[in-house]
Amino acid sequence: MKLLSVAIPCYNSAAYMRNCIESLLPGGDEVEILIVDDGSTKDNTAEIADEYERNYPGICRAIHQENGGHGEAVNAGLRNATGVYYKVVDSDDWVNEEAYMEVLDTLRKFVHDNVTLDMLITNFVYEKQGAKHKKVMNYNMALPKRQLIDWNGARGFRLGQYILMHSVIYRVEMLRNCGLELPKHTFYVDNIFVYQPLPHVKSMYYLDVNFYRYFIGRDDQSVNEKVMISRIDQQILVTKLMLGYYDVTKIKNPKLRHYMVRYLEIMMTVTSILAIRSETEENLKKKKELWQYLKQQNFTLYMRLRWGFLGQGVNLPGKGGRKVSIACYKISQKFYGFN
Repeated sequence: MKLLSVAIPCYNSAAYMRNCIESLLPGGDEVEILIVDDGSTKDNTAEIADEYERNYPGICRAIHQENGGHGEAVNAGLRNATGVYYKVVDSDDWVNEEAYMEVLDTLRKFVHDNVTLDMLITNFVYEKQGAKHKKVMNYNMALPKRQLIDWNGARGFRLGQYILMHSVIYRVEMLRNCGLELPKHTFYVDNIFVYQPLPHVKSMYYLDVNFYRYFIGRDDQSVNEKVMISRIDQQILVTKLMLGYYDVTKIKNPKLRHYMVRYLEIMMTVTSILAIRSETEENLKKKKELWQYLKQQNFTLYMRLRWGFLGQGVNLPGKGGRKVSIACYKISQKFYGFN
């Protein structure tokens, strides 16, 4: 059994996937690198995946599948994982080697001591193209450093500060037991990946290292604001799915409940902001319909989100109201790293 399984979803990624894979190779035999070719047809992604499997047997595995989208590539990685822990690294991102070694040391110790760790959290760095100053997302104020805790041991997360796919490593068995399966052909499912397992997380550990390097800056990237506006229906779909997983108002642990409510709040805010920024009546109507959907599904949660700071900020009428939305936009920008 491997210590860590790393899935790399690849779709026509030949231009940058080597950099990602090479950054993970120093993990050696304890790590399996699952290169998931998600039906690439426009370049030699499939051949590169096979090349690494050939050159690094027992470490790299090429998985070829019909195109199913980012979520299905994550699913394929999880289905094939033989490691104790599971990490997703997108093909245009990479990891820092020094932090990587600390991550492996930490995971190894938990396994050696036979202590169950459900979720390891690390920092990530926004590698924004052209930016001299690299912004680091850390959790210093939200979580005690290098301590095994449950949700009761967590502190308060700031508004706009969330555990994202870039910062999380999950225990494989826990993910499988909670029934995680991301929808096919859907963007923004990374939110589901870090949200749906949370009530199943009984132990977590924050390692304060800048491990994951999150590249943003390509025009065709899914977090490009114009691209996100064009895919607002996808954002709405993911938000509705997340609203339906749990009645978060009834989650018993108050810290977990607060965190999950806040996460849904940012999802509603991001969708609303995209609709406002699009300046089209069609999208503003979709925004209104989403809030009505929430009202019908869970009135208690609707009242909490609609009349919170962000909910009010994205629902004020007229041009004056939309100016207030700018503050909400900045929080959304921090969450998604719009480029």
